Amino acid sequence: MKSSDGFFYEGEVFYPFQDMLFNALLSFTFMFLVAFMLINPVAQDAKIDPKAEFLITINWPDNHPDDMDLYVQDPQGGVVWYKGREAGLMHLDRDDRGNFRDTIVVDGQRIQNPLNQETVSMRGFMAGEYTVNVHQYLAQNAPERVPVSVKIEKLNPVVTLVYYATIDMHDQIEQTVARFTLDNDGKVVDMRFDPKPLARR
Repeated sequence: MKSSDGFFYEGEVFYPFQDMLFNALLSFTFMFLVAFMLINPVAQDAKIDPKAEFLITINWPDNHPDDMDLYVQDPQGGVVWYKGREAGLMHLDRDDRGNFRDTIVVDGQRIQNPLNQETVSMRGFMAGEYTVNVHQYLAQNAPERVPVSVKIEKLNPVVTLVYYATIDMHDQIEQTVARFTLDNDGKVVDMRFDPKPLARR
């Protein structure tokens, strides 16, 4: 131990390694705190808000070559389809063309995505009638009938099934699957099934 005059005397123990270790620990802690404060926060503008109020989905058999198209019309007459992917608050998330361009190449190997699915998301809603149609754009194996499942879901405040059905598509026909009416609170107050053509070429 160092005396008041600044010298070490016999019998006293001095551990320079402990002092060096303690100083190194203090330095490391200080540098860690400085580095932590300099970390850039995640840019809020880069976030994508996936919020949707309704989801409308069609599926047909995996690896099936036929091209099914989903059409949805809102109360103001706006229609989402493969050539108009946005209308009002609706968006066609994917235009699936059967097995056309359903392959990717990874490490020289061709991998096929077997899933056949189209989805329309509604980021909001307005009161009035919505029409959901399915059109068989391309029939590779006509006159074979293709089962297509259609699901309409309300997502908020909890996921609720509004409608589900499986229809047979054939000979490039168009079918109106459902015509449902929403009130101002987004509640389904009416469901109809009479045909209303929407398909365009």
